[in-house]
Amino acid sequence: MKSAAIKRLVPELFRVIAELEAAAPGRHFTPDGHLIGSIGEVTAADRYGLTLTTASTKGIDAHDAQGRAVEIKCTGKGKGVALRGYEPSAERFIALQINRDGSAVEVYDGPAAPIWAAVAHKAMPSNGQRTITLNQLRRLQEVD
Repeated sequence: MKSAAIKRLVPELFRVIAELEAAAPGRHFTPDGHLIGSIGEVTAADRYGLTLTTASTKGIDAHDAQGRAVEIKCTGKGKGVALRGYEPSAERFIALQINRDGSAVEVYDGPAAPIWAAVAHKAMPSNGQRTITLNQLRRLQEVD
């Protein structure tokens, strides 16, 4: 994995996005979905010494040095992250917010169970994803 290349290229990506937004005022070119998720996974793997699983492994993105399954969620400009399914597959949960300069801010790093418990009361939307806000994650991090 070439995390140095990721760190170098992400700010360039956001520079291009800023140009796109300037060229089309009122339109947003947010790097969502797989793109921001993959950036977050590679960043988390580098930062926390994780071993990534095969891409798109359901509910598990990596394993830590203790062998625990880790779910990694990432957002760019969003206010939260989406959780797919009904219960955690992973023991550990990491949420990062990627800034336009390519830096990543840890929002949560801890047990996965409290995250899922926080959304259990929410009805499952038709897209199969419950969301948890970054503020909720920060509060749960303080408790952990």
